[in-house]
Amino acid sequence: MGKNRGKIQDQNVELHIHEGNEKEHEENYEEPLLDHEDEKLIKRALIDFKCKLEDAMHGNYLFGIPDTHPCHNQTTREIEQLNEIKLWGVALMPSKPHEGTDTLLLKFLKSKNYVVHEALEKLRKTLAWRKEFKADEILEENLGPEFQKVAYLNTVDKEGRPVFYHVYGDLKDKPKQYLKKMRSEENSDKFLRWRVQQMEKCIKELNFEPGGADSLIQVIDWKDFQGPHTKELRSVYRKCWTLLEEHYPGIIHQYIIVNVPLRYYVSHSFSSRLITHKPSNNIIFARPGKVTETLLRINDNEFLSEHKVFELNLKAHASTHIEIPAPEVGVTIVWDVTVVGWDVTYKEEFIPEDEGSYQVLLQDKEKKGGERRCVRNSYYINERGMISIFIHNHINKCKKVFYRYKTKPTVPTYLLYKT
Repeated sequence: MGKNRGKIQDQNVELHIHEGNEKEHEENYEEPLLDHEDEKLIKRALIDFKCKLEDAMHGNYLFGIPDTHPCHNQTTREIEQLNEIKLWGVALMPSKPHEGTDTLLLKFLKSKNYVVHEALEKLRKTLAWRKEFKADEILEENLGPEFQKVAYLNTVDKEGRPVFYHVYGDLKDKPKQYLKKMRSEENSDKFLRWRVQQMEKCIKELNFEPGGADSLIQVIDWKDFQGPHTKELRSVYRKCWTLLEEHYPGIIHQYIIVNVPLRYYVSHSFSSRLITHKPSNNIIFARPGKVTETLLRINDNEFLSEHKVFELNLKAHASTHIEIPAPEVGVTIVWDVTVVGWDVTYKEEFIPEDEGSYQVLLQDKEKKGGERRCVRNSYYINERGMISIFIHNHINKCKKVFYRYKTKPTVPTYLLYKT
């Protein structure tokens, strides 16, 4: 939108887009089913892509028009080097394929709606960028401790995709002078390199072979990621977004952006319409009240949709107890608890029914904002009792607590080795 448009007009646009697309963006995205004709077109495009790619590699013009008068040895050496080109550990030469070659090439095809020459150009630009950016060596770089708290890899979704978290709000504790340094080209480049480094670490967890988890889930937490002191960082973040779209097609299966202020939600919704003429289906926006519900959808290797999620309201400077009954012996109880925002004191115990037995402390710690949002634990029940969870909210703000649990039959490890 233009800078000179009136505030009333902008607010009307915000409300219209927000109300019209809220449900759409908060639903899980599913790939549309392909009919027989679509499958044939995709296979045809893949064959054509592979032929053109191999011609470019054998002809030594993958990176442009070769020298018109090269010496024979130089040409042979260059072609041999092209034949050995890999992307994310996957060989690209179609006649000497890796098991994941087709999977990788299809990502570039899909990003260009299966237009072969455009997909080839995108691949060429990506390879050239990686060479210039030295992306293949970036895992060895020490980029300092500045951003270590910002990102972490934690759990997988039900399809086995790694779930990668970015908690940019943790940067609010950085001195404002540091964030202002992002104005300099040197520091913004460093942040960009750090972001690419994190992406390359995630790709190490992927499997491009047929049936493997060849993409990841990106969770971005924008809690506290606002205000004038983060302006420069947001600008660099936009560059990161563009870079990932250009050179990592299909690697991020879904963006889940949580704690999004309304104005940023509107900005992304509107800009995606301008660029693609339709909302981006692989982006889910979760407002503060929907964060836990949204994240529980992806953290479901242990729990299924039919497992009930219980919800509690935790008042400011108050405590609550969660009691999970354990009336059956010889089973394992699995539970997870999420406090929106954390910043609580958290304690787990097993309390036996028999007053003569000992209580067992399972966990006792303080949970700060920015730590993993879902605490999962389990305990083998060898006598009847209950799991008791104590949560104390020590700040002047009400919080929501979500928890769920299940019982599963288990043979304890020590019995397996008992003679």
